[in-house]
Amino acid sequence: MPALTTATLPALAGSLPVPTYDRSRVRAGIVHLGVGAFHRSHQALYVDRLLEQGTAQEWGICGVGVLPSDRRMAEVMAAQDCLYTLVVRHPDGSAEARVVGSIVEYLLAPDDPEAVVEKMAAETTRIVSLTVTEGGYNIAATTGEFDATDPDVVADLEPGAALRTSFGLVTEALVRRRDRGLAPFTVVSCDNIQHNGDVARRSFAAFAALRDPSLGEWVQREVAFPNSMVDRITPATTDEDRADVAARFGVEDGWPVVCEPFTQWVLEDRFPLGRPPLEEAGVQVVDDVDPYERMKLRLLNAGHQALAYLGTLAGYRLVHDAAQDPLFQRLLLDYMEQEATPTLLPVPGIDLDAYRRQLLERFANPAIRDTLARLAFDGSERLTKWLLPVVRDNLANGGEVRRSAAVVAGWARYSEGVDEQGAPIEIADRRRDRLTANALRQREEPLAFLADREVFGDLVDDERFTTSYLQTLASLHERGARATLEALVGDPVR
Repeated sequence: MPALTTATLPALAGSLPVPTYDRSRVRAGIVHLGVGAFHRSHQALYVDRLLEQGTAQEWGICGVGVLPSDRRMAEVMAAQDCLYTLVVRHPDGSAEARVVGSIVEYLLAPDDPEAVVEKMAAETTRIVSLTVTEGGYNIAATTGEFDATDPDVVADLEPGAALRTSFGLVTEALVRRRDRGLAPFTVVSCDNIQHNGDVARRSFAAFAALRDPSLGEWVQREVAFPNSMVDRITPATTDEDRADVAARFGVEDGWPVVCEPFTQWVLEDRFPLGRPPLEEAGVQVVDDVDPYERMKLRLLNAGHQALAYLGTLAGYRLVHDAAQDPLFQRLLLDYMEQEATPTLLPVPGIDLDAYRRQLLERFANPAIRDTLARLAFDGSERLTKWLLPVVRDNLANGGEVRRSAAVVAGWARYSEGVDEQGAPIEIADRRRDRLTANALRQREEPLAFLADREVFGDLVDDERFTTSYLQTLASLHERGARATLEALVGDPVR
């Protein structure tokens, strides 16, 4: 069976679509930090579509691994000439695949940060994009301020440091461009944060200001940070996925990507140095991303949080199993209709009722086999950015909060680290030790988890929210997740 490389593409062309464009002529105009499964199922695919159409040869992608844990990706990308197989899995079990070739170079920053900085500083680079996770912007959940005490940030501010953060790498590249008389590149966040471009500007300007206050002002004033909304459910690749790609499509791929059929990218049109014609590949290029961001983050991402914690407590481990349960369908629909949707702005061109129903179908796709553990990852960054804004808006406007409070209580119970059958739950969160310690105190001090003001701010002081939260938490302890949800939502979806 052929391994996936440039040399084997002609032999593979009979079993699946491969790039028909000449990759040797593609120049990297985009540098992307954080090349994971999502970037490869989403942004890289849109660029690949343009290349297939015969355009955007100057907009190829140079991928960058920022973390030491990216070494395995670097090894696979090197072995496969940056090629990979993208597999779209449909609910009926069918699958379609293609080899994507839009990533034409890959650099590992821990091995050679200077090469990464110089790549971004090069005149040919006009866009630097990011998928560095919700916590990768180093913004405190409650204050919204940049954390200048982070050890990696402190290290990157030392003269002559071997840069290790996206802040240090990007800022140094911007400084070199300025010194060379080159205009700054555009920075595009593709992470699931409302106003992600604004958040990125605040983070990078704050870091730059720590180097030099005038540099921070320059970044704030001169560098473009367009907002974007991105959407495609893309689980982590498993060994079973690798075996399936080999069996179905006859190719040995060390790191294929599997994803759902649905994809969406809404992008603010603010690119001083130009951009690829992404609208020709299906991207919605708009003046204002905010309505789309709110819709996606408060419906899809916050809905995922409901499934992650309460679904795990109810005994599920896979997303589609929980999402096919009528009890969870009713929870999700009630949350979306009665709590999230009233906090949204009008969304041009979107039928919200159809969108909500489509979300249930997407969550329930059995071919994706996404895990609840992936959705539960880093809840202290995710839940606080996706669900708590809904809570705060509803508290301010007299709206419903019972289901949101139940999700937070589910997270608190989940954070005890043991499920209802006594099996351990692996808590994957940068604040894990503190979250677990607080959760383990809550049977004697019921508000111990919610009282963490670094995570929840002043939510513990709101009696309307804490009343619902405490009722649900007590029921989770006494009756379990299913009985608690049955009392909360009533008749399930029929």
